[in-house]
Amino acid sequence: MSLRRATAADAAAIGALHRHTMRTSLPFLPQLHSVADVVGFVGRTLLPQNEIWVAEADGRIVGYIAFAPGWINQLYVHPDAQGRGIGAQLLERALADGSSRRLWTFQQNQRARKFYEDRGFVLLELTDGAGNEEKTPDALYERRGRDSGEIEDSL
Repeated sequence: MSLRRATAADAAAIGALHRHTMRTSLPFLPQLHSVADVVGFVGRTLLPQNEIWVAEADGRIVGYIAFAPGWINQLYVHPDAQGRGIGAQLLERALADGSSRRLWTFQQNQRARKFYEDRGFVLLELTDGAGNEEKTPDALYERRGRDSGEIEDSL
């Protein structure tokens, strides 16, 4: 498995991976967008507005992370590749600069919540989902970084 920066040529593979993973791993969510919609979103919005890294195995994209200053906007790993450390490696890449990051995940996504909590993210807020397009309760997490202004105790 290797990590690399995503390019515009990856939009279709990222979009297809995203939709498949949502349908398989998050079956409680409503199906709002077609594969074409998601691929278009990746190419027109996600790639230009985020730094995106992909994980490749056997010549195919098996995971990706999209992040911007202060935020992890998406992290998806193909269901067949979950539990192999791919998500952790992608997250490490996004956190490598040491800055604080926030992210949203769905309250029902217990696997993701545990994954983030195990990596130092702290729950800030639970919502009823009124603010997301799925209208599904979500959770806001934060991992404070070196930029948070906290003084480390060196004693």
